[in-house]
Amino acid sequence: MDNQHSMDELHWIMDMVQTIDAGLVVLDKNFNVQLWNGFMSNHSGLSPRVVQDSQLFSHFPELPETWLRSKIESVFLLKNNAFTSWEQRPYIFRFNNYRPVTGISEFMYQNMTIIPLASLTGEVTHVSLIIYDVTDIAINRLQLDKANAELARLSQTDALTQLNNRHRWNDLIDSEFKRVKRYEQISTFMMLDIDNFKNVNDTYGHVAGDKVIAEVSRVIRENVRETDFSARYGGEEFAICLTNTTADSAIILADRLRQAIENTVITDDDNTIKVTISIGMAEITVNTDTVDTWTKNADCALYKSKENGRNQYSIFKPRR
Repeated sequence: MDNQHSMDELHWIMDMVQTIDAGLVVLDKNFNVQLWNGFMSNHSGLSPRVVQDSQLFSHFPELPETWLRSKIESVFLLKNNAFTSWEQRPYIFRFNNYRPVTGISEFMYQNMTIIPLASLTGEVTHVSLIIYDVTDIAINRLQLDKANAELARLSQTDALTQLNNRHRWNDLIDSEFKRVKRYEQISTFMMLDIDNFKNVNDTYGHVAGDKVIAEVSRVIRENVRETDFSARYGGEEFAICLTNTTADSAIILADRLRQAIENTVITDDDNTIKVTISIGMAEITVNTDTVDTWTKNADCALYKSKENGRNQYSIFKPRR
């Protein structure tokens, strides 16, 4: 009777192993498959009969063999469980994802636990790999991370111009100022202003004014280097920081921007609008003691461009 009872228990266990919603693989020390449950059969397309007593890696050449062998061998040696997360390695077995909720992922994200299986003498003769489908969790996390990254980007971006907003500019220019001062390098602060912008708003309306601002921003975005950063400083005013660049070298960008905007035609309804910009530049020097000073110097050069007739650039020259 006891023998029958044990057989019944074994039957229940085998039923459970086959129907559990996780992959269960038992390997011997030579990495030969000793157990291959229903989950593994269904997702791999390989029946237990095909894989039984054969090398795991012979059926799955895409497995990260060196890494997985090392993991399994350490479990044999240390007799401790090992765990891998989808965040470190998205999957172990390249199974397709069939879950309707997370259909946006083409593969199944997996966590894996490796458990040592000891004989009655205490020797670890086999290991069990348990493969968990964590696609739902992974996709939710990735989507949340993506949404948070987009929110962070939006919180730092001016909606109309797609340039950094003033708050983000303040952070960037503070960091750049500290960097330049610490390493005794050079950078140039460029301030731009759309000439006679009030006339555009008064003549054509604020929708047209927004189009002008957006178009000037596009020209800025297309011309600044990846190492530089730019922002809508306020209203029709823009700021660009040219890293590791002298004011004399910054003239190349200043004139390119000035000409590109002068040659740009903005259409609004039946109106064609043309604008120009004035630019002021200030190179950081040993006497530039704060970001405010640097900003004022660029602003002072911008004012000089306005005074001298607009549609031009000026470089701040400190008083002797």
